[in-house]
Amino acid sequence: MTGGPVAVRRAAGPVGLLLVAAAAAWVWVVTRWGGMQATPGTMGLGLPAFLAVWTLMMAAMMLPATASVAALYARTIIVRRTPRMAVFTVAYLLVWATAGLPAYALSAGLGQAAGLPATVGTAVAAAVFAVSGVYQLTPFKDRCLTKCRSPVGLMLRYASYPGRSRDLRAGAHHGAFCLGCCWSLMTLLAVFGVMNLWAMVVLAAVISAEKLAPAGRLVARAVGIASIALAVAVFWVPALAPGLTGGDMSGM
Repeated sequence: MTGGPVAVRRAAGPVGLLLVAAAAAWVWVVTRWGGMQATPGTMGLGLPAFLAVWTLMMAAMMLPATASVAALYARTIIVRRTPRMAVFTVAYLLVWATAGLPAYALSAGLGQAAGLPATVGTAVAAAVFAVSGVYQLTPFKDRCLTKCRSPVGLMLRYASYPGRSRDLRAGAHHGAFCLGCCWSLMTLLAVFGVMNLWAMVVLAAVISAEKLAPAGRLVARAVGIASIALAVAVFWVPALAPGLTGGDMSGM
């Protein structure tokens, strides 16, 4: 890996473009979907359209938290840095686009649950909260988070990748660790409504804190404990998952 101020400045350009792409995705999401009512379901979209919207949402939420890893990876590239970083970013997002398939199935299932009696919807919400919370406390979550927080070992691995597929493989590999780190948080997004902008903002902040803040591991565990608490509390406060329980959030 190269070092020094010159390398840092050369890496800043591609990473800046990555942040611009994230900002553009946020602008698109807010202007296109900001006025719609957020409820569990697929927003009436077919699978191809859902995957396109999902990928843009993941670009908005995940790319800012990935900027530090992207900057480190960019410093390992000597020539054609910008186009190669574009390949790295596209490969990273393709992993999250693929995750849109189970996200679509989950959203469709939650949309069906929303039409069932409130007791069923409450049980479904509690189950999703519990699964998300328990996963946040598992060693596998901690391992994936460690790779995202301390990626120097990954950089050494990526440097050993031969040929032109290096950037594609590196982006997909890092995307897989990010997916392993954050999929449980995305299940919460499905409960609150995939296009719930407030939920997107809060979860994006949580993801960035987990990966970048000094106390990121404590944040992950706190979110896990809070999610398990929600799994219990939703039976007494249905407004915690109004789309599934029919609860009214106007007083919250």
